[in-house]
Amino acid sequence: MRLLRLVSLSLVLAVGVAVPAPAAATPGLDLDRSTIPQLQRLMDRGELSSIGLTGRYLGRIATVDRKVRAVLAVDPTAIAQAAASDLRRRTGHARGPLEGIPVLLKDNVDTRGLDTTAGSRALRGKPPAADATLVRKLRAAGAVILGKANLSEWANYRSTKSTSGWSGVGGQTHNPHVLDRNPCGSSSGSGAAVAASLAQVAIGTETDGSIVCPAGANGVVGAKPSLGLVSRTGVVPISAEQDTAGPMARNVVDAAITLSALQGRDPADPPTADYPADQPTDYARELRPDALESARIGLWRQSGVNADVDRVVEEAAGVLRSRGAEVIDVELPYQDQIGAAEGAALLSEFTRDLPAYLRTRPGVPQSIAELVEFNRRDPVELSKFGQELFEQALTAPGTDDPGYREQRRTATALARDSIDETLAAHDLDAIVSPTNSPAWKTAYGEGDAFELGSSTPAAVAGYPNVSVPAGYAGALPIGVSLFAGRWADADVLSLAAAFENAAPVRRAPRYLPG
Repeated sequence: MRLLRLVSLSLVLAVGVAVPAPAAATPGLDLDRSTIPQLQRLMDRGELSSIGLTGRYLGRIATVDRKVRAVLAVDPTAIAQAAASDLRRRTGHARGPLEGIPVLLKDNVDTRGLDTTAGSRALRGKPPAADATLVRKLRAAGAVILGKANLSEWANYRSTKSTSGWSGVGGQTHNPHVLDRNPCGSSSGSGAAVAASLAQVAIGTETDGSIVCPAGANGVVGAKPSLGLVSRTGVVPISAEQDTAGPMARNVVDAAITLSALQGRDPADPPTADYPADQPTDYARELRPDALESARIGLWRQSGVNADVDRVVEEAAGVLRSRGAEVIDVELPYQDQIGAAEGAALLSEFTRDLPAYLRTRPGVPQSIAELVEFNRRDPVELSKFGQELFEQALTAPGTDDPGYREQRRTATALARDSIDETLAAHDLDAIVSPTNSPAWKTAYGEGDAFELGSSTPAAVAGYPNVSVPAGYAGALPIGVSLFAGRWADADVLSLAAAFENAAPVRRAPRYLPG
């Protein structure tokens, strides 16, 4: 994989485009702190080019990522894409808010000309024929597709004892803050890459926690949108009832801009027909510096599990109050019932949705049974942990089973009730809860040493959830998540941006050895 990455980088730098002076020469440019609006102003003034910006990120992938292992491969057309973007800008034909901005894609998002593997060696060497719908939207907004990010294989849905950030294709992604710590998952490479400034933004996907947990663990922003806001066509699935894709970035405004580009209806993905006609289309424009003033925020502390988390949550509550919010302690009901029903429902949905996706990929295994056999024969796939979920899927009831239908109804209804009832009972604008405990040491055999999270209610309900950095346990980031009712994406992003502005705690990783 290291060889593939270096070969890919050599190809990028050999496309015949004259690369200007590196972006580091641009006065005042700090990749770690720069936002998309700042970069756009520099490029509009001719003080920065997309070629220079893209080259800077490619250089960091070739050097910094040797420690992190977040990027599977770069797109050999990245510099050519950047050159085309610069030409569009010079001739007055810029496409949109992401013009010239380098974006990494989680490697379960179909991308023409690039392998899309979901981390599995079974899908190597047979690139998809077309871009996923969300990739087409990124290109239409002017983005430069920089490459593919590693992930927890099959989005962490292969083994009951999997280790986040490991895939048979990419190996182990490390947390850039402390390298022997885990980046969480399943959007492990996306979160770690953004934290390490290997791209301006990255795309993650989530079924339950796979955007917000790596955002929290790596100290970045992760926006899990309402189900139906972003198309899933061309994304390797677990469950059409919970899967979504969303942006990961170092700041809320970049996540808001990227979500605006991703959003859109797709006839091939029916839930995208459901979002309201008056849903905002420019989330950055909806960000209000005073969003916390007079807001009513429910605080779901989940205290007593980890002392550092308790401290960071209490500090976050103080920040909210300092900006005029009223903070009310709450408990979300039904969590045990939601978890029990969700697990059983996902297994049936996986048996329906993954084979349907595989049928769009000629030349790869066409069923879960064929994947199970591939893994048994492969020398790498089962070297760290097993495939218990795949094996359970072979005998799981189908989605026409009455028991399955009751589990899905129970999970979704109770998840929505847990949020909606809490919001209504206290007249709340949103709920805040810790995203993650400090990252655990990466190890194999027993799976992740996961302590706590808050992703399940919003994930199962299909409601928006945004994680934003809130503090640290030593060198390890801790985030808080803000979530609310369905289609409240603009409100949640605005509250998150106001919190970020009031508590700018995020810092660049130091790549400590542990």
